Amino acid sequence: MTDTTAHTTANATAASTSASADAAVETGGGEAGNAVPKTASHDNEPSPKLRAFMNSGWADSERHDLAVADVADWAAKRRDALSQAFPGERLVIPAGTYKVRSNDTDYVFRPHTDYVWLTGNQTSDAVLVLEPNGTTGHDPVLYFRPRADRSQGEEFWRDRMYGELWAGRRPSLTETAKEFGIETRHVDQLADALKGDVPTRVRRDEDQSIASLLTGARIDDLKDNELAAALSELRLVKDAYELEQLRDAVAITHRGFSDVLAEMDQVRKYGERWIEGTFWRRARAEGNDVGYTSIAAAGPHATTLHWIENDGTVDDGTLMLLDMGVENRQLYTADITRTLPVNGEFTPRQRDLYQLVLDAQNAGIAALKPGAAFRAGHEAAMEVIVHGLDAMELLPVSAEEALDPESRLYQRYTLHGVSHMLGLDVHDCASARNETYRQGTVQPGYVLTVEPGLYFQSDDLTVPEDLRGIGIRIEDDILITEAGPENLSEAMPRTIEDIQTWMAS
Repeated sequence: MTDTTAHTTANATAASTSASADAAVETGGGEAGNAVPKTASHDNEPSPKLRAFMNSGWADSERHDLAVADVADWAAKRRDALSQAFPGERLVIPAGTYKVRSNDTDYVFRPHTDYVWLTGNQTSDAVLVLEPNGTTGHDPVLYFRPRADRSQGEEFWRDRMYGELWAGRRPSLTETAKEFGIETRHVDQLADALKGDVPTRVRRDEDQSIASLLTGARIDDLKDNELAAALSELRLVKDAYELEQLRDAVAITHRGFSDVLAEMDQVRKYGERWIEGTFWRRARAEGNDVGYTSIAAAGPHATTLHWIENDGTVDDGTLMLLDMGVENRQLYTADITRTLPVNGEFTPRQRDLYQLVLDAQNAGIAALKPGAAFRAGHEAAMEVIVHGLDAMELLPVSAEEALDPESRLYQRYTLHGVSHMLGLDVHDCASARNETYRQGTVQPGYVLTVEPGLYFQSDDLTVPEDLRGIGIRIEDDILITEAGPENLSEAMPRTIEDIQTWMAS
């Protein structure tokens, strides 16, 4: 997926900590079952007899077969690394809560990336607190809203947001502690835990505020960005567990692309919608979801960098630019783009343009050796693109002048940067400092995209008429190793010949 801003300062997938914290404090609840259930205006009021009947006759549902999750040891190491960066300070990292889609319906919950990285847990309305222990480290405690006790209260059968009979089973405190190897407490205890004169840093984004939970805590808002930056920078180098998850996400994504090509008759009939739906089916079947809204751009839609309407036709003779990635069940995402001829064969003009972008991508990948500047891939790819545009006589100036930082006129046809980090977020590590990330160097363990593109708008009078409305992007997910770049998505065809064979099969 193109990163048109090259480097952002906030995590686009962050959930609302304010709503999570406020809901937890106001409703109480949990195993004691004292919550005021969240009901709808059209719900029936239960009778006293029904209330009594619903609180009895239930089997013990505690899970006693849980083993420690594979991610638990890795998450503990990550917490230790974060602890070393902030000795003596309390660190608060919320998972977030549900976001309203419309009226009383919510989007599917997806926890904050930093929370997932530090715990492995995906439960809503949870907050990780790293409490300084008086030495050089921190004691981690996971506060969250467990499932309600069925012998007391009404939450489990009346609450539309948290009730087990409405929204599904939430884990118990004991289950979560066992699965993730971390002490757990009810979220109702969080407000008291955060009191006291302890310097506190809260991981939150600009639209988040949990001030209501932090009564008595001393917080310097200027420090929030430091915690966010530290977490992003710790996540720059992927550990072995993360690389395994990224390989998994890439493999599922490959199968999702193949699903689309196997249904080209339906794609022609229903258009871009069928592409989006077909890929999403694979993402849900084998993963958690798509890592970002799929870009299924056919014909001139391919010249819109982030085309997500996906409501156009798919016509023979044109190209379809598919920028799609599966988010696997541990929430790591792939991000891969292929530009494919709808009828399975590139025209001569399409071949020339595609080969130029492929050559640029190959140059960009080759430039990303350990210690190289992060922008080395971009600069190498642009060298190829610009000289190709010059050879096609599309530039109003020479290639050298176009490449001059004071000019860069070539960006009319290729607006975006070539690389961004990849991991739990499609634009991963977004809060890292500029000097560490975009102006830094690549290191073994980095995973980033390389995705040059060419886009000739339908109304661009500076290009020949037969080029107008053509958009081409090729994107792969690259692991930096000691030996150089490794293309994690190399198995997905990307040469002209291999693409045509893939589509024919």
